[in-house]
Amino acid sequence: MSIDVANESGVPADEERLSRLARYVLDAMRIHPLAELSIVLVDEEPMTELHVRWMDEPGPTDVLSFPMDELRPGGQDDRPSEPGVLGDVIICPQVAARQAEKAGHSAQEETDLLCTHGILHLLGYDHAEPDEHKEMFGLQGELLAGWRAGEATPEGRPHEREDTAR
Repeated sequence: MSIDVANESGVPADEERLSRLARYVLDAMRIHPLAELSIVLVDEEPMTELHVRWMDEPGPTDVLSFPMDELRPGGQDDRPSEPGVLGDVIICPQVAARQAEKAGHSAQEETDLLCTHGILHLLGYDHAEPDEHKEMFGLQGELLAGWRAGEATPEGRPHEREDTAR
């Protein structure tokens, strides 16, 4: 799996951790091992430009996702998805830090959440409708809980987990 993480934000970030998290999420969702993903951290000015251009909304946002090949999670019978380019997840660490403070957790936890959220959007999940919101945020919570449990193991690998893909 090719996961490219670029930090263009000027804010220190653990790019290796983001790559491991993305790999964990993609593995849990049974994404083909030849799939490609790009994660870019940007500061507020370029995020504002993207937000205005693509969402027609003012100011910076926390995360944007730009899907490419419209890959979907692998099948229930452990078949992976088709290979292809998932797309780009763009995260703004400055917005993430403000949200983390309001939520009472670390900026790293917020960035982990945004990365996972962005990947789920690339995989076709949305939260515009109440039932979609429940499914996406439930899955996001399961994935993050599994990730945190795995980060706590001595080997730094996820514990065996139940099937989280929907």
